[in-house]
Amino acid sequence: MAGTHSILEWTLVSECPIPQDVNALLVAGESAVAAYKTFRDMAIFTNKRLIVRDAQGLTGKKIEIYSLPYSSINMWSTENAGGFLDTTAEVELWTRAGHIKVKLAKGVDIRRFDMLIANAIL
Repeated sequence: MAGTHSILEWTLVSECPIPQDVNALLVAGESAVAAYKTFRDMAIFTNKRLIVRDAQGLTGKKIEIYSLPYSSINMWSTENAGGFLDTTAEVELWTRAGHIKVKLAKGVDIRRFDMLIANAIL
């Protein structure tokens, strides 16, 4: 991720139960707080970082894991959906590793998402 020059972008479609297999990725003292589905992937908020599982290829068997420690987030912004034609809300994260854009589908609560970030960072 640090070597990428493009903006990383994910679209979260709904909040979901925290998958049990994420426990294998957690360090001592870390716990999962919330999880969101993307179209093929999943984003998990923990008390220390944001983990995104990115399935790749046609079969989705190859999985890349992005781990974003909250300490690397310098600033964030949230923008709610504008109405009839604008159905997605957006969150932008400015980090030491680059710029990340997260789109939130209509069913995702932008204020809950904003509070997850605020509670983790502040």
